[in-house]
Amino acid sequence: MWLYVGLGNAGSEYAHTRHNLGWRVLGTLAQDLGLSFRKVPALRSLMAEWKGRAWLLLPLTYMNLSGEAVAPAVKELGIPLENLLVVHDDLDLPLGRLKFVPKGGAGGHRGVLSVMAAVGSPEFPRLKLGIDRPPKGVPVRAYVLSAFLPEELPLVEKVTRLAAEALKLLPEEGLSKVMSLYNRKDILHNGERLAETGA
Repeated sequence: MWLYVGLGNAGSEYAHTRHNLGWRVLGTLAQDLGLSFRKVPALRSLMAEWKGRAWLLLPLTYMNLSGEAVAPAVKELGIPLENLLVVHDDLDLPLGRLKFVPKGGAGGHRGVLSVMAAVGSPEFPRLKLGIDRPPKGVPVRAYVLSAFLPEELPLVEKVTRLAAEALKLLPEEGLSKVMSLYNRKDILHNGERLAETGA
């Protein structure tokens, strides 16, 4: 079993922000699979079970306290860290790119930092979802908590669906195979096709 964690901030005011792209992907995955989230107060989370394959978890903490939900879930469900996949937005990737990594640093992402601190290790895989860097003069905090622009939404929908597709394959195919299939895919900003990149 895997544990998929979608990072974000709880509350309707955050639902459509760049920082909640991890939540958005797991919501799409749950919808595709016909799963319903239920509130688990002991774990400070919303959870859904994809039987025999994965648990889906949305922390109800604020982003920078995500680890307070994730670490108890890892313990309660008996999930090894190599099967903990954290899905989150990433400023260093362009919008339309996704990237699986087996482990690594937080890149300044406070939600990932919180998870790392709470589980006591950086040794867990991530699915990074590009949101671009903020425009010049726009503070990072204001940018990540802003909604996607109307013209960005078709691309957001495409990358969300691509990520959900990848997560459906992960339990059976494994991380290495999914990385090889999806890490080099780039959705062009015109939204018309998928293109292989050399990045």
